[in-house]
Amino acid sequence: MKTKFIFLSAIASLMFALQNCNAQDKDIVAEGAELQLVANGYEFTEGPAADKDGNVFFTDQPNDHIIEYDVEADSVFVFMEGAGRSNGLYFDDENNLIACADEEFQLIKISPNKDIEVLVDDFEGKKLNGPNDLWIAEDGGIYLTDPYYQRPYWDRTSPDLESQNVYYLAPGSKSLTMVVDDLVQPNGIIGTPDGKTLYIADIGDKKTYSYTIAEDGSLSDKSLFVEMDSDGMTLDHQGNVYITGDGVTVFDKNGKQIKHIKIDENWTANVTFGGKDRQTLFITAMDALYSLKMNVKGVR
Repeated sequence: MKTKFIFLSAIASLMFALQNCNAQDKDIVAEGAELQLVANGYEFTEGPAADKDGNVFFTDQPNDHIIEYDVEADSVFVFMEGAGRSNGLYFDDENNLIACADEEFQLIKISPNKDIEVLVDDFEGKKLNGPNDLWIAEDGGIYLTDPYYQRPYWDRTSPDLESQNVYYLAPGSKSLTMVVDDLVQPNGIIGTPDGKTLYIADIGDKKTYSYTIAEDGSLSDKSLFVEMDSDGMTLDHQGNVYITGDGVTVFDKNGKQIKHIKIDENWTANVTFGGKDRQTLFITAMDALYSLKMNVKGVR
C-alpha cells in the first residue's frame, strides 16, 4: 500500500508540474491574433486608460485632446478639447479620469461630466517639472512621475525643482510627498493590485526598478528589475510587466523576458488593457492606437 501511495503521489506531482509548465509556456497573445489598427491620424498618442466599462481613453497631447474609443460601438471620438495638455491617464474607483496635465504642471481630476478639479500643482511651493505618468493604488493613493521635458507651449525654459522625482499623493491629501529622488528621469510607472510592489522606469538611465510599498505609501527596497527603460507600463493578471519604447516587451515577475510585440512605428509610448473582458491590449504609438487580443487579462 505504501509503495502504491508513493507511486500515485509521484504521478500527481508530475501532472501538476506539467500543467504549470504548460500554463507558463502558453503564449500570452491569443492564438491567431494579429495587431489591429484602431485609429490613426493624430499627432502623438499617449496615456491609454480603460474606464469601468472597458472603453479606452488616450491623449493626443500636441493637439490638447483626450480621445475615447467606445469598445461596444467600435468608434473613436474626441472626449475633451482643452485638457491641460494631458499625458498619462488613470481612472479612479469613481470613474473619474485622473490626468497628468503638464500645461500648468498639474495633476487634475476630470469627472464623467467633464468637470475639472486641480488636485495638486506644486511641491513645497515650487512648480512641478511636468507630471508625466501615474498609478492609483486600491486605497486611492496616487503615485506620479515628474520628469522635465521642455514643452513648446511653456514660457519657462528651466525647472523650478533641482531633481526629477516621483511623488505620492495620499488619499484626502492636498500636498505631495516625495518618495523617490535618485533617478535620472523617471517616466513609466505601474503597481501591483495587492498594493505591495511599484515599478518605476528611469528612462534617463535605461533601467526599470521595483520598490516595496509600505502602508503609509512610502517606498523601500529599491531593486533593479530589468536593464531596460519604459515610456509607459502595465501589468496582466499573471504579474507580467509590459514595457514600451521599441514595441512592447513583456517580462515575467522575475524579470525574464517572455515576449516582444513588434509595432511598426518609430516609438511606442504606452499600453493598457481594455475591452469588456479586459483581455485586449491597447497600445499608443506615434500617431495611432493599436489593439491586440490576449490570453491574459489586465488588472485594476
